Amino acid sequence: MKSKGLAALISGAYGKFRLTFFGRMTKMRLGSGFKNNLVLVAAVVAVCCICIGQSAFAGSIVGWGSNFHGQAALPDGNDFVAIAVGDYHCLALKSDGSIVAWGGDYSGQATPPPGNDSVAITAGWYHNLTLKTDGSIVGWGYNYHGQATPPAGNDFVTIAAGGFHSLALKQDGSIAGWGLNRYAQAAPPAGNDFVAIAAGLYYSLALKNDGSIVGWGQNDDGQATPPDGNDFVAVAAGGGHSLALKSDGSIVAWGYNHHGQATPPDGNDFVAVAAGGGHSLALKSDGCIVGWGQNTHGQATPPDGNDFVAIAAGGGYSLAIILLCQYALAGDLNDDCKVDFRDFAMMAANWLIDCELNPENPACIPK
Repeated sequence: MKSKGLAALISGAYGKFRLTFFGRMTKMRLGSGFKNNLVLVAAVVAVCCICIGQSAFAGSIVGWGSNFHGQAALPDGNDFVAIAVGDYHCLALKSDGSIVAWGGDYSGQATPPPGNDSVAITAGWYHNLTLKTDGSIVGWGYNYHGQATPPAGNDFVTIAAGGFHSLALKQDGSIAGWGLNRYAQAAPPAGNDFVAIAAGLYYSLALKNDGSIVGWGQNDDGQATPPDGNDFVAVAAGGGHSLALKSDGSIVAWGYNHHGQATPPDGNDFVAVAAGGGHSLALKSDGCIVGWGQNTHGQATPPDGNDFVAIAAGGGYSLAIILLCQYALAGDLNDDCKVDFRDFAMMAANWLIDCELNPENPACIPK
């Protein structure tokens, strides 16, 4: 069964992690009882990746930032459920389990494998990984360090692609790593109490079931030294900076901050974070996006709107999924897949308008 209603474990540029359900943004918070039960966490992850059935929601893709390598040549369609951004290329997962890619393809990174049994995607610098319905991993793209050659097995539940290394979380809560290991970024700590992973350029992060974060690999800017605490629910690793989402909906950041990418906005209404090469993004509970950090190409200036459900940040480029309803629902005037007071307000505003008699009325839009 393919994941059709979930931006499932989206591991965007350099490996981001979160759970974002389609439908009006649903927060995923790990309470104290939840965090202390690794079996339950692993079960939720496995269900999200493999057992989510048809949902009413998928979406179309919008992008902003650099287009030197065709990153802005977005695919058409409104059936996308996950996105990932590398340095020069982009990936998207469709509701039928197939993958599309665009942008720089110098190492085959924008040429995904055929098939419709993928449930998660992650983009590294020039390589990619996909998690399949059977729990196995497939990699493609630049592979000089073996980063696109995943280990055998079908017990994986989460994937993260870094600059030139890769990580995978297993069902038993342990982490596997492979690829470039110059800074020990592909040598994860032992243990089976991990629930989320993120891979940065030359370093890695992991979230434990007690809500704390561990880091390893290159640490010249402190990017692999997370703050203390056990109230974290998601992590994101970028070029040299890191982000973490807390259980109260606020964001903390650390690491390289030359462009302000490690200085997040205030607030406690965030539901997802994404760390790019030198910029950062956050998704709010009302469906809007905020960005900060390096903005040379406009990559930290997201579009307006509050109908976004997923975000991904790359080297100088960003992507988001816009919520769309897949069903024609009688009475749903604003196409949000539900009939509520907003639809009634639209109806009241246009009550008793006769387009045959008054075709000049702004409400009368030709078919």
